[in-house]
Amino acid sequence: MLVVGERINASRKSILEAIQKKDAGFIQEEAKKQVEAGANMLDVNAGVRISTEEEDMQWLVKTVQETVDIPLCIDSPNSKAIEAGLKVHKGKALINSITLQKDRITSILPLVKKYDTMVVALTMDDKGMPETSQERFEICKKIVEAVKEQGTPVESLYIDPLVHPVSTDSKSCIITLETIRMIKNAFPVKFAMGLSNISFGLPNRRLINRIFLAMAMAMGLDGALIDPTDKDMMATISAGEALLGRDEYCMNYLTAFRENKL
Repeated sequence: MLVVGERINASRKSILEAIQKKDAGFIQEEAKKQVEAGANMLDVNAGVRISTEEEDMQWLVKTVQETVDIPLCIDSPNSKAIEAGLKVHKGKALINSITLQKDRITSILPLVKKYDTMVVALTMDDKGMPETSQERFEICKKIVEAVKEQGTPVESLYIDPLVHPVSTDSKSCIITLETIRMIKNAFPVKFAMGLSNISFGLPNRRLINRIFLAMAMAMGLDGALIDPTDKDMMATISAGEALLGRDEYCMNYLTAFRENKL
């Protein structure tokens, strides 16, 4: 399971303040904390200060990779900010994200080939967020075709099947899981998504998120954008991988137990 640490995001007040002050120490501590907790990739998002996002993104990428030797998920809807980050990134990055929306796919997809990255693709188009699994499948099919036409390996794709709050649509979870199943059966792509939207508006959101994660893993989820310092969430991943046959002889689960991570 690809664990992408979500904490270095300018939408968080403490991160925004650190970016504004260029407080490298604070950002680096956040990076180290997530890696020590089990993240194998870190998301970096500098998107609040639009006028300085390119400069901020470069600073974030350099600052994080000065202290942790792992790849980053360059997170922005702005192709210029993404490229600014990719120019200084070390290793194979993940871009978050493209959609089938014309401006997004035409401005960001070429960066995937130019910098040999992976990319998250949201199953939405210019009409907005589709409601059904079949609609999302059709959008994914077109994204796969566009990636192939560019000459980028389809295996570089991480599909985000989109998550609506179950509090406003009782079928939301089922639709997302069905989308994963349909696309997994048709294309050699991986899946990665954020989880927290599923529990929006409900009490004890972490419980809902953990159960949703386990269900999505069973359907074929390959990666998740989460807070790796959430011990219960990381324990769910360890147990889930053991139960799904992704952890030979449960060695990773046993190691996590010995390290008091369960």
